[in-house]
Amino acid sequence: MNKFCLAACLAGLMTASAMAAPERYRLDLRDRHAVLTFRVQHLGFSWLEGHFQQFDGYFIYDAEHPENNRAEVTIDLKSLDTGHAERDRHLRSSRYFDVRRYPTAVFTTTAWIPGEQGKAVLKGQLHIRGLNIPVTLDVTEMRSGRDPWGGFRRGFEASGVLHLSDFRMAKAHVLGEASENIRLWLSVEGVRE
Repeated sequence: MNKFCLAACLAGLMTASAMAAPERYRLDLRDRHAVLTFRVQHLGFSWLEGHFQQFDGYFIYDAEHPENNRAEVTIDLKSLDTGHAERDRHLRSSRYFDVRRYPTAVFTTTAWIPGEQGKAVLKGQLHIRGLNIPVTLDVTEMRSGRDPWGGFRRGFEASGVLHLSDFRMAKAHVLGEASENIRLWLSVEGVRE
């Protein structure tokens, strides 16, 4: 009887350890269940919206130790799309994103600060145009659970503000001086690997 109890306790501990292990999630991009968008003022008259059509990444989620949560996202800057071809070409040029020299941007986590009720602050570095720009995002966990295809998913939304002056670009006359603040919004679904 004691051997049985010991074996059951060990099995329970092993199961609890396995459940508490950090989980790795790949962004679900095949079915477009992840979006990365931005808004910026145009000359102070209106808002321009755009998105990046191509990006990829993953995140690590640790339920027991959320301060260990991490994310990495690589963005194809050539895929910038504001719905206006001439403006997009201009923004991809050497005056701005310079996509010939710097075709990708990479975001990596430096800190995850857990909050209450599924909220957190994600801090990281955006490596872009040879620069490392600090980024802070307010994050909300949307939902986690089984999906209809037998997988397990976890979804988040996040928002933050970048400052155009940090990018060391030419004066953004296509957007105007009111465009200093670039508002980011993203929504991602990750599929557990």
